[in-house]
Amino acid sequence: MKAVLGLEDGTFVVGDGFGVEGRCSGELVFTTQMTGYMEALTDPSYAGQILMFTYPLIGNYGVDLQNFESPRVQAAGCVVREIARVPASRPPVAEYFEENALLGISGVDTRSLTIKTRTCGTLRASLIVGGEDGNEAVRLARSAPPITGTDLIERVSCTAPYTISGPGKRIALIDLGVKRHIIESLRYRGAEIHVFPHNAAADDLMAAEPDALFISNGPGDPKRAAGAIRCVGELAGELPIIGICMGIQVAALALGAETYKMKFGHRGTNQPVRYRDGKIYITTQNHGFAVDEESLPEGCTVSYRNVNDGTVEGFENSDLSITCVQFHPEAHGGPRDTEMHFFDRIYREIP
Repeated sequence: MKAVLGLEDGTFVVGDGFGVEGRCSGELVFTTQMTGYMEALTDPSYAGQILMFTYPLIGNYGVDLQNFESPRVQAAGCVVREIARVPASRPPVAEYFEENALLGISGVDTRSLTIKTRTCGTLRASLIVGGEDGNEAVRLARSAPPITGTDLIERVSCTAPYTISGPGKRIALIDLGVKRHIIESLRYRGAEIHVFPHNAAADDLMAAEPDALFISNGPGDPKRAAGAIRCVGELAGELPIIGICMGIQVAALALGAETYKMKFGHRGTNQPVRYRDGKIYITTQNHGFAVDEESLPEGCTVSYRNVNDGTVEGFENSDLSITCVQFHPEAHGGPRDTEMHFFDRIYREIP
């Protein structure tokens, strides 16, 4: 079965399709991770995007449901150089894609596509599985809406509140597309977690009598998270606020700062960040937007910075008890360098 990937700049590549016949559109983004492919594909932050792996062989240990960060694959499509047909364990990725009506393409030059993305910036793309009409794929890519104009958070947020019991501190979590292991990291420390939809009102959150507010990761443009931005603005100074990934962007916007779309973002399990004490940590990341440092209001200090490009990877406001990071300290996949460093500290500091 043939497949074709088309980009809005007119480029298209033909390869071998896996999964089922169909078509999808979205931003083409790349991740540099060598392992953790199912964690990436099931990360809700990839909703609405076509995910390309730079590592040349994907799927060599099959599909394990324990690795999922949400109940299903969230990426619109998957692009790989080579898909492992006989993995160490079953089922193979290609078989899982077929059984779950997912779309993928292999046998394409992911290196050249990655270089193009780094040079031109993130491009809209379209994947057609079961065909090889490059002109049609390009047309579909050009007609795809930009990610800034798409409400992706609603697709991945829970639709009703729920509670995860625990003997410890009570945390209200706004679900913008939360990864499973963020919740697991909080559960491990004994937290009682009250999870709310993205559009929950501040009064609803406070009715749970939380000790802290947690803003999760999520897909797309943080400015689309209007409900969460409003909640943080209303509750800042009332209780500690913690954010991860989109959570840092939401907190910044609520304080009057700005965010911007990055040229091609940070996605992978090998992103170095420097903490304010000079120590460097290797982190898992998945974001295409960042906080504009110059726009941060007085009282906010940058706590982490990306070693590669100097962008903001964390900020704090001690007066308002706000602690946020752009990277994923819970990892999964990726190194756990910052799991204890971050979660132990923020949990300990919740009164």
